[in-house]
Amino acid sequence: MKIICITGTPGTGKTTLALKLSKALTFPVLDVKEFIKQKKLAESYDQKRKCAVVDEKLLSKELLKEITKVKKEHYPEGIIIDSHLSHYLPSSKVDLCIVAKASLKVISNRLKKRKYSKLKIKDNLEAEAFDTCYEEAKALKHNLLVTDTTKGIKITSLLPKIRGAMR
Repeated sequence: MKIICITGTPGTGKTTLALKLSKALTFPVLDVKEFIKQKKLAESYDQKRKCAVVDEKLLSKELLKEITKVKKEHYPEGIIIDSHLSHYLPSSKVDLCIVAKASLKVISNRLKKRKYSKLKIKDNLEAEAFDTCYEEAKALKHNLLVTDTTKGIKITSLLPKIRGAMR
C-alpha cells in the first residue's frame, strides 16, 4: 500500500491537490482535520487562533492505526493523508511527502476568504515564509516532492513527478 502525505501551510492548496490526486490515482483521501474531530484527538482549543491543539505523536499513532484499518478493510493500492500535520507520520511508513507551497499573497487571499483572523493569517504567512512544513518534513527524513500551487494545480504534469518520486 502506497502512502502519500500532503503537507504545507494552510492555504497552499493541500486539499485541492489531495482531491485531484485521489481522482487520478483512485486512492482514498484521509482528511486529518475531520479525523481529529471524529477521534476526539484535540487536547485543547486555542481561542485566540480558533483552532484545535493536537499532540503530533498521538495523532501519528492514531493515523497509523487508521491506515492499517483501511488497508485491511478496503485493500486500497494507496491512501492520501491531507493535513499540515501529515508530515509527522514516521518517514519509514510514508512513500512520498508532498509539500504544497504558494506565494504569500495567494495564501493571504485564500485565508481571508476563509475568514481567518489577522493573527492566524500572520502566523500562517510566517510559517510559509520560513518553510516550516518543508523544514520539519526534511528533518524527519521524508522522501519529499515540493509543488507550487500559486498558479493552480496541473495534475497531468505533476503525476509523472509523483510516480517517479515514490519509493
